[in-house]
Amino acid sequence: MIRTPHTPLEVAVVTHPGMAGRQNEDRFAISSYRVSENDPTQSVFAVVSDGIGGHRAGEVAAEMAVETISHMVAQSDVRHPLAVLDQAIQVTSDAIASKARDDTQRLGMGTTCACAWVIGAQLFIASVGDSRIYLLRNGNLIQLTVDHTSVQEAVEKGILTPEDARNHPNIHVIRRYLGSKKTPSADTRLRLAKEETDTQAHINQGLRLLPGDLLLLCTDGLTDIVEDAEIALAMGGLALQSTAQALVDLACSRGGTDNI
Repeated sequence: MIRTPHTPLEVAVVTHPGMAGRQNEDRFAISSYRVSENDPTQSVFAVVSDGIGGHRAGEVAAEMAVETISHMVAQSDVRHPLAVLDQAIQVTSDAIASKARDDTQRLGMGTTCACAWVIGAQLFIASVGDSRIYLLRNGNLIQLTVDHTSVQEAVEKGILTPEDARNHPNIHVIRRYLGSKKTPSADTRLRLAKEETDTQAHINQGLRLLPGDLLLLCTDGLTDIVEDAEIALAMGGLALQSTAQALVDLACSRGGTDNI
């Protein structure tokens, strides 16, 4: 979670492996640095990944994602953030696919990713899969990313309602992920309203954050069992670390069957 104050950005992290005995296939990384020696502008980059695949392969894929993407962002030119994010995601996806081909025990491994890059007061995002980025502004919770699932596609086409989608048996069938045979493009839509077109959502990139804005990056271990309204209520708290912990505790209280 990232809060935009009048002073430098605040960050809080809480994770939970889910039910006892489950491997934790969620990974995250946060980097904070100045843009350059000559430019004191603050840059904060956060990424979360949710791995898929047996024999600990999901953990490997998720770890590769956060490490490689974070490294490429840190070494990049901040003047072209969306191009950097897209390239980093594609390079990482190809590396994961190559590693899976070289190790039969890791065939089919992959991972989601959700990236938030705050440069100065501007927000740039990119995602692949169904890990999400939310923005809480003035008490209103906005899901900035779009899930890359077959169920979400059905919702967008009017085949399913959002209510039907939530409990659909295919809700976790991901249509786009890092490590797939076909290299995925990063989704760089930043959607501030459901009725926005894709073109409008792309234009929103570089959104100027306001003091008090709160960003949440999370995997589906949270959003599967905690409603958006409940997330918004929890995020209205004052202490960032306590807010993050409250969200994890709420998911755990309902079974916590997945990594959170």
